[in-house]
Amino acid sequence: MTEMRCAVLVVGGGLGGVAAALTAARLGHAVVLTEETDWLGGQLTSQAVPPDEHPWIESRYASQSYRRLRSKIRDYYRRNYPLRASSAADALLNPGLGYVSPLCHEPRVAVAAIEEMLAPWRALGQVTTLMRHRPATAHCTGDRVDAVTFERQTDGAAVTVTADYVIDATELGDLLELAGVEHVIGAEGQDDTGELHAARHPDPLDQQAISWCYPLEHRDGEDNTIDKPAGYNGWRARVADFWPGSQLSWRDVHPITLASRERYIFDGTADTGERDLWRYRRILAGNQFVRDGVAPSPVPAADPREIAQGDVSLVNWPQIDYWELPLLGVDEETRQGALEGARDLSLSFLYWMQSEAPRPGGGHGYPGLRLRPDAVDTVDGLAKMPYIRESRRIQAEFTVLEQHVGVDARADGAGSEVFEDSVGLGSYRIDLHPSTAGRTYIDVDCYPFQIPLGALLPVRVENLLPANKNIGTTHITNGCYRLHPAEWSIGEAAGALAAESLTAGVQPRAIRADATRLADFQRRLESVLGVPLAWPDEIRTAPCGRHPATPQLVDPAPA
Repeated sequence: MTEMRCAVLVVGGGLGGVAAALTAARLGHAVVLTEETDWLGGQLTSQAVPPDEHPWIESRYASQSYRRLRSKIRDYYRRNYPLRASSAADALLNPGLGYVSPLCHEPRVAVAAIEEMLAPWRALGQVTTLMRHRPATAHCTGDRVDAVTFERQTDGAAVTVTADYVIDATELGDLLELAGVEHVIGAEGQDDTGELHAARHPDPLDQQAISWCYPLEHRDGEDNTIDKPAGYNGWRARVADFWPGSQLSWRDVHPITLASRERYIFDGTADTGERDLWRYRRILAGNQFVRDGVAPSPVPAADPREIAQGDVSLVNWPQIDYWELPLLGVDEETRQGALEGARDLSLSFLYWMQSEAPRPGGGHGYPGLRLRPDAVDTVDGLAKMPYIRESRRIQAEFTVLEQHVGVDARADGAGSEVFEDSVGLGSYRIDLHPSTAGRTYIDVDCYPFQIPLGALLPVRVENLLPANKNIGTTHITNGCYRLHPAEWSIGEAAGALAAESLTAGVQPRAIRADATRLADFQRRLESVLGVPLAWPDEIRTAPCGRHPATPQLVDPAPA
């Protein structure tokens, strides 16, 4: 058995884990960062999902370190890709011109940016990364986690890391179960939380759908049709009560109105005016690049049916939301069944698009659609991991409820709750995808919100901190705290809190309990790390649904 020792152990290399590791190292403490795949970045990279962000992400209302990550992603394209001059000069370069985010990009570019951010700390010996290491056992004494033993997936060897502070940044809150940390899974009931949109009764197996995403290109005139997946006929016949038909269809459900709608892959539709799916999460727009010394024109293509050579789109569409089986609170056979089912659904939808999908102009199928395994660094072309929307959540000193952030659950125009122990900001609608309990979307408006320190403090365990979707939220409020920039800010706060506790020689909950210590900690977050802690009232009181769609530059600080 290999044994290691560090001040801060960060388990899970998603966005929260990376932010926690960078922050603790920057504040002077030795960090070990572990990840079960061979890519850092979590939902942004190994799960392949471009960032879902708020309109002020380019401004001072986003953490300096998160903006630095975004800046490095853009700079990577400028340094290494044959961009058109106009695209290279665009301060808000969007490599994919996808409309879900002002920064739709390839997963591997984010990996490169993260590696660049970590490089100096690795060189100094301040951060050690253990890739392809999965947590297997937590070693605890009383209310402390002393060490974690990992299984090294390359050879099955055991590696034990002892640390003063342990940060759980895993995608499913794995350490909460391994260390016996009090936690919740699934949905709370209205009697528990009083939330307007909570289920009537608690249901631990009510968990959001997962999605196994994949990148596609289209090569007109080619036949790239994959083998028919084993479960294809079953998916063609299966219809959920809340869905307008088979998921192998262009028809889905509008997440807010719950009305049936139709969206084609390349064409907007006349009946709803919905935009095409292809540009939704397009991660590479071929018409932004020079080929053979000649720049294509126009940019972007005026006709959505005009798919530029080199386009790559990321399939994270409602048709691949897998809601049949949950991942948490079930035996290993059920869990594996859920993962295999999600993969089969994703490939079945691809096969349907290639072979049976109706084309607006007549005919069926797009055999030219082709998986891009190189974009996600896998053999089969699917992302390394499924997109996880929901985790185990700590029972926290303070739990964020819909009553704190939801527009319908608060007094008209009141804005989000102001938390005196704020350690960061976020903004997104309460967005819950269909669930394993047969529930359809819950997609309701909320206000831009703060991240309260109390939501990062377990009710009992002293030296374990959450840094992903495992903080003290509910099934409902997880729907707005789970997105990319909020996860980064949660991890940044967890890393800073561990560092503050080590430096001051006090437990994390003592920092929150002491007004002077808390104020000092918050000042360091703002002045040293560049973490914004409060929204101005004109933003805090404006529902997310009324926010502008384009990035808003509000006194931007340099990234």
